[in-house]
Amino acid sequence: MKSGFVLLAVAAVFLCFSPASADEMINGVGASFATPVYQAWAHDYDKQTGIKLNYQSIGSGGGIRQIIERTVDFGASDDPLTPERLKRFNLLQFPTMIGGVVLVVNIDGVKEGQMKMDSEAVCKIYLGDITYWDDAKIKGLNPLLKLPHAAISVVYRADASGSTAIFTNYLAGTCKDFKSSVGEGTSVKWPVGIGGKGNEGVTNYVQRSVNSIGYVQFAYAKLNKLTYVMLKNRAGKFVEPGFETFKAAAGSAKFSVKNDFYVWLNNTWGKEAWPITGATFILLAKDRKEIGVTATKFFDWAFKNGDPKVKELVYVPLPKTLKDKIRAYWKANGIY
Repeated sequence: MKSGFVLLAVAAVFLCFSPASADEMINGVGASFATPVYQAWAHDYDKQTGIKLNYQSIGSGGGIRQIIERTVDFGASDDPLTPERLKRFNLLQFPTMIGGVVLVVNIDGVKEGQMKMDSEAVCKIYLGDITYWDDAKIKGLNPLLKLPHAAISVVYRADASGSTAIFTNYLAGTCKDFKSSVGEGTSVKWPVGIGGKGNEGVTNYVQRSVNSIGYVQFAYAKLNKLTYVMLKNRAGKFVEPGFETFKAAAGSAKFSVKNDFYVWLNNTWGKEAWPITGATFILLAKDRKEIGVTATKFFDWAFKNGDPKVKELVYVPLPKTLKDKIRAYWKANGIY
């Protein structure tokens, strides 16, 4: 097991699923998408304030469920909730950062950034229509790569996942067959493949399985030295995942207080835009204002001090204008 994977797999061991009763402990659960950043922020916040943040990566579905049940101080999700759902469960929602979901492969002789894919190829692989690496479609995109006549081992997220929500939203928006037969959401019925729990689980499966393909948040690919692929974006250009291409995709985002910042960033226009990009969100209970204040103090601190760590782990920090909108949103709801 590689050291990067160990780092990402470590969550707060002593997580307590009960609301914070004082400004000493904040408990949150949910998306694994931004776990590396939340854990780094928590470490620095504890050193500066003495207040601990316990965050457990259980997937976006778990984060949504736990905050709806009011068993944690905040939930985290990469699958944004519509204003209607937020109203139904009396929740608030705001983004914390932007990142990319990437496809990673384990094929002998193929190095990171060498393989090219487009949405059609990815769609057909995850539908089970392309089953071998030397399929004519893949060879046509990669004429210089020596690809084996080997069955493709497809890996997906087994848990209710925001990364899955982002990935399936991308596929449903670019592939009619995927939209009609599989659909989109945090959890779908995959036609083929094997499931791994969390970004950590998918990472582990791809590392161990030759001729495999999976999707993970980019930080997991980088820290675990996984082989990521290039993707053809909406402008018709093959781009590599990274800070600049995520930033290019985020440039067209229109976050609005009026709809609780609900937005999708997949397949945006832009010559350099990475096609599978998404924001990650925090969910707070409107009826627990004291806890909300405690949580927003942490995220306010993070917005002021945490951008270097966000960039270091290859996520995109929110622009100052958006952070100010979020603070105004907190204030309007009595938690700032």
